[in-house]
Amino acid sequence: MITLEGINPTMIANNLMPSNPVHPGSILKEEVEYRGLSQKKLAMEMGISPSLLNELLNEKRAVTVEYALLFEATLGIKAETLIGIQTDYNLYVAKSNKSFMERLAKIKKVAAVL
Repeated sequence: MITLEGINPTMIANNLMPSNPVHPGSILKEEVEYRGLSQKKLAMEMGISPSLLNELLNEKRAVTVEYALLFEATLGIKAETLIGIQTDYNLYVAKSNKSFMERLAKIKKVAAVL
């Protein structure tokens, strides 16, 4: 095993962040456009409002488990895949929030003494 002197390689891997996080809405939007589907018709098939679908596709709303299952039923895209992408996106956003990360660091310091 190759190691960097004084650096734990596990720690390096744990700190990697994607350079461009992907919201599942952007993938879904491309798929809807590629298939030539109208958002209004797709929303009707899914049983949601067209404005809600638009918010999902334009990354203004998270793809929840329920929405992922609806997309799976209508488009055939696995819900697990969409939820995984959404989770990765959420983690990236949280880790990019400087004040939240400072708060986490303080909590870790306190927890370390417990």
